[in-house]
Amino acid sequence: MKTYRLEFEHNLPIPLAETWDFFTSPLNLAKLTPPKMGFVVTSPYDAKSKVYEGMIITYKITPLFGVKMNWMTEITHVKEHQYFVDEQRFGPYALWHHEHHFTEIKGGVHMKDILNYAVPYSVIGRMANKLLVAKQIKQIFDYRTKAINELFGVYRRPA
Repeated sequence: MKTYRLEFEHNLPIPLAETWDFFTSPLNLAKLTPPKMGFVVTSPYDAKSKVYEGMIITYKITPLFGVKMNWMTEITHVKEHQYFVDEQRFGPYALWHHEHHFTEIKGGVHMKDILNYAVPYSVIGRMANKLLVAKQIKQIFDYRTKAINELFGVYRRPA
């Protein structure tokens, strides 16, 4: 199985506690996902729910060509105000391991995502990744950057 690794980094102009509070709420993921993906959290969580080790989160998503899918991830690791990890248990990928790291910096927070993933179907999956999947994942993270900037403002390094 061919695996891929992508890294994304972003600085936010808000305190670490506020950043952590926002990103550890499963319902906020929908705010950071392009609307065309039809992303809906189907787990019975509310706005006060926060990630914890062992948490299972289910979603409906339309990743490609209007085909709706179920997706299930598990939060496997949490170190408060530092990082958490979600791993796919059922869904469109052969492997999905997503690390979310948070580091306090002057005037805000540096956020780093490390995503390791694999696409099913061997050779066809590798072609699909090259033609569609990797580009779509990058577009999702580009959208997320735009949404974060709209929600929290653009980080400007303090003098």
